[in-house]
Amino acid sequence: MKLVKAAMAGTMEPSDVMVTVEPADDLTIDLESNVAKQFGASIKATALEVTKKMAITGAAIKLVDHGALDFTIRARMETALKRALKEGVQ
Repeated sequence: MKLVKAAMAGTMEPSDVMVTVEPADDLTIDLESNVAKQFGASIKATALEVTKKMAITGAAIKLVDHGALDFTIRARMETALKRALKEGVQ
């Protein structure tokens, strides 16, 4: 499934993650995080798992992490992707 438009979910507050998604031909995940060395692979794996579950084949995804837990990352990813799939809703 391809995204229709760009969308965002999340905040820049501690223990949250700001997820920005945009339509793209390929699937890319860019991560900014203070804990990328320790948890970067896990954060990206969670984001990739959500895209696969939702059958997203093309998206440019940017995650700005501020210590979000796994369930928060999943929720923000799903929200941003659902917003990007709908016409006229942000």
